[in-house]
Amino acid sequence: MRGRDQPTASLWANPNYRAFLAIQTLSALGDSFSFVAIPLLVLHSTGSIVQMGLVTGLTGVASIVTGLFAGVIADRVDRRALLMVTDVARCLLYATIPLVWLFATPMWLIYTVVPLAGGFAMLFRVAYVTVVPAIVEPDQITRANAHLFGSYAVATVGGPTLAGFVTAASGPVAAIGVDAATFALSAAGLLLVKLRPMPTPPTDEQGPGEEGGKGQRGGVRGEFLAGIRFLWAHPVLRPLTVLLSLFIFLTHGMTDVIIFRVKEDLGHGDDTVGYVLSAGTIGTFLASFVVTRVRKSLGFGPSWIGATALGGVAVACFGLTENVPVIGALSAGMLLATGVAGICSMSLRQEVTPSHLLGRVTAAFWTTHYSLGPLGAAAVTAAAAGFGVAEVCMVVGAGVVCVALSGTLTGVARG
Repeated sequence: MRGRDQPTASLWANPNYRAFLAIQTLSALGDSFSFVAIPLLVLHSTGSIVQMGLVTGLTGVASIVTGLFAGVIADRVDRRALLMVTDVARCLLYATIPLVWLFATPMWLIYTVVPLAGGFAMLFRVAYVTVVPAIVEPDQITRANAHLFGSYAVATVGGPTLAGFVTAASGPVAAIGVDAATFALSAAGLLLVKLRPMPTPPTDEQGPGEEGGKGQRGGVRGEFLAGIRFLWAHPVLRPLTVLLSLFIFLTHGMTDVIIFRVKEDLGHGDDTVGYVLSAGTIGTFLASFVVTRVRKSLGFGPSWIGATALGGVAVACFGLTENVPVIGALSAGMLLATGVAGICSMSLRQEVTPSHLLGRVTAAFWTTHYSLGPLGAAAVTAAAAGFGVAEVCMVVGAGVVCVALSGTLTGVARG
């Protein structure tokens, strides 16, 4: 007879899961270095918040374009190999920056490398969602996701601080070099992870006489549209996707805005930027602990609406203070709130989506709701440069609260 705690013991006894957890922590650490180092490199090289926003916007465009086919790829190819390819590609791309910066400082390289890396990051994220069920047992998926999210939070708490120290000591180019090394180690570590074979999709997704999902009906376009059709038909995912598109439009450039406020408005150094962003990611770590209880107590709709609204209040308050510790606390509060909302959103999508559609639905979901992100990043950073960071934070925060409250009028409230 199986005891109540046996799934946890079995999970930690799974060598594939342990290796994957360590690899994801390392990959998240690399991402957190980029999170700090790229905006700082642009700011050091140009002094322009507008160019920071343009780089962020171009990266968003690359993610959207990649998302058009990321789900199809994740459902067709060897998923471990796909994760390794994306890690190796990001390693090579980011390694070019410190190598070239030894001889010149061409901004065109940033505008080329960072969006390309963003495209590979989208491929990685979509594949990552589909890989977890191939590593652990079905009754362990929720627990595994909680561990993975917690490890991500730990990495992103320490990463910005380390990136800030490295940048302060050696410049942002050195931090990008560390980022490249973490992706190399992550790719090598994936050799230790073995996945269960991908299940064969239902026969209604196969062409006549075809097996194993090869040559699925409608080709790549049809496969992608299957994810879109599922989203559009679902009474909760449809309005949630629309609201998240508006949310991303408003908030996609907020990291650049916070960095600019701490460095340029308030006159602090790169290490302080690292402290502020690290304080913010503590909120992500806390979200992994409270989200299960919050959702169980309130349900999906109130949890998502309430958390998103609280995140908007935190953003608005950025414009009301010049105290750096308070900014760090607000950043933590914002990411706690948006972390709870994001985990609820992802969990709902995994719960209601058939497993054979999960890659395509994930790609369609992200592609759709990130579609306004690049435009929003450019608009928000341009507005911050023209009207002031404080004023823009208050307007963006009010907009996020309105988006959250709009959810009460849709199927999101009943989700």
